Amino acid sequence: MSSAVILTGPGFQDHDVVYTYYRLMEQGWTVDVATRDGEPVTGKYGVPLPMDKTASPNISFDDLDVAAYDVVICTGGHEAPDRVRQDRRVLDFVAGMAESGRIVAGLCHGPWIMVSAGVLRGRKACAYIGLRDDVVNAGAHVVDSDVVVDGNIITCSYYAYVGRFMRAVFETAEARAAAPLPAAG
Repeated sequence: MSSAVILTGPGFQDHDVVYTYYRLMEQGWTVDVATRDGEPVTGKYGVPLPMDKTASPNISFDDLDVAAYDVVICTGGHEAPDRVRQDRRVLDFVAGMAESGRIVAGLCHGPWIMVSAGVLRGRKACAYIGLRDDVVNAGAHVVDSDVVVDGNIITCSYYAYVGRFMRAVFETAEARAAAPLPAAG
């Protein structure tokens, strides 16, 4: 079974988290939501995390473990990713996910976390207009697109394209699962 973690914080973009969470669940994935110290948080439009009585409690950034996840999703809402990217635990985790070849996916303002983790340098990416300069300054080649997949890095320029974003996440995960493992060196 595939596993994903959604990184977020107070003031998250409700659309980003709700859609990605339930799409992952619908596909049969194990899904965690990570917040600072596992605290409950509320989105900018009032959605609480955990979202419903069937949801597991949020996990702490202390509990992030590269070996436990196939995908990390960095969600938007300018307030949440700006706070989350200031946490060294998150940055080390996201960098570790990228270095290990696991999927690092950022939606709308979520790539701010990816910028601060240093995983966009030399990559092709798209960016929300308010993040474009940051993504360029992080060393990415920014293209005008809804969704861009560059190896294990996926970016989406705006939450209205979250359906395409999630299709890219699933397609990339399936392709990586089907690929032969690298030979032991």
